[in-house]
Amino acid sequence: MSPRRRAGSLAARLDGAKVVICAGSGGVGKTTTSAAIAMGLAARGARVAVVTIDPARRLADALGLDELGNDPALVDPSRFAAGGVVLTGELWAMTLDPKRTFDELIERLAPDDETRDEILDNRIYQQLSGAVAGSQEFTAVAKLYDLHNSGRFDVLVLDTPPSRNALDFLDAPDRLTGFFDGRALKLFLAPTGLAARAMGRGTGVVFGVLSRLTGVDLLDDLSVFFRALGGLLDGFRERAEGVKALLTDPATTFLVVTSPEREPVEEAIFFRRKLRESRMPFGGLIVNRVHELDAGKGKLPSPEAVAAELGEELGSALAAKVARTYGEALAIAERDAAAIERLCAETGDKDPVIVPELDGDVHDVAGLVAIHAHLFVR
Repeated sequence: MSPRRRAGSLAARLDGAKVVICAGSGGVGKTTTSAAIAMGLAARGARVAVVTIDPARRLADALGLDELGNDPALVDPSRFAAGGVVLTGELWAMTLDPKRTFDELIERLAPDDETRDEILDNRIYQQLSGAVAGSQEFTAVAKLYDLHNSGRFDVLVLDTPPSRNALDFLDAPDRLTGFFDGRALKLFLAPTGLAARAMGRGTGVVFGVLSRLTGVDLLDDLSVFFRALGGLLDGFRERAEGVKALLTDPATTFLVVTSPEREPVEEAIFFRRKLRESRMPFGGLIVNRVHELDAGKGKLPSPEAVAAELGEELGSALAAKVARTYGEALAIAERDAAAIERLCAETGDKDPVIVPELDGDVHDVAGLVAIHAHLFVR
């Protein structure tokens, strides 16, 4: 078995960071890791906001909040005092509401109240915005962009949506710009394009029948939607470019969060490669839920040696069961050590931050404090 790896610490890696983005596959503890990172930075005097996409009540409960909404809420610092963590700064938290975030973007970009209301009240927009906002990647970084520009916080920590494809997150600004610059949308908005053809006599008759049957004037909805949207295109493009610039800013850093299991490891390696290709700043690896057996400075005994040593005291049958359990734990620890070695070789991070497997699920302040202790090793 490989010797126990010395855990890295985040303190030096995050020095000077204004935006910290935690990325990786789902189910590896990104949300709790993000919260613990934000808590650790607040303990070092920063005014921090953590933006999570996890709507679970357990995080709100752990932070002592009735609920987490689409705007940052201040967390009571006394919640952490019992765990020995003193917040000399401020910790704020929020859960991203993709639909509300997209609506807020429309409100900011609309040139006047009339245009804003026309779009938000439009039935076509209400259907399409749910679909567009359902791609949480863009709305997550759009919210991050707004909070960054507000100047309210020293550091922002983003818990990114779980994704099977790293490109979904990294390419979100380009995909949105591509949509607005796309040929199909231009045809719809052009005076002689699809929107104009929808006004033709044959199509108009069809829409008229539907209007009488359903009471919904789809033709009018389409006309209002595309006319109003056309005035916002430049604003959308500028916002997408601003988001892209924020992701590549030297004050932004990506932390790749993973566990030692095979699929999360493969995705972490893939995501690191995409960060390198996109020239986005990589802050390092955080490997959660690692099984470790500490041998100190010596070598761990074999299961056979454990059975022989305990045989006289416990009896051969019970000693064999203990040795078997020990052997299984040893095998898992060796597997995790091998996974970490591969992550180091493939990502270039020779000193990843290691968080061991904790007893039970992290659902309270004590759990966050425990994770914080491993992330910010003194």
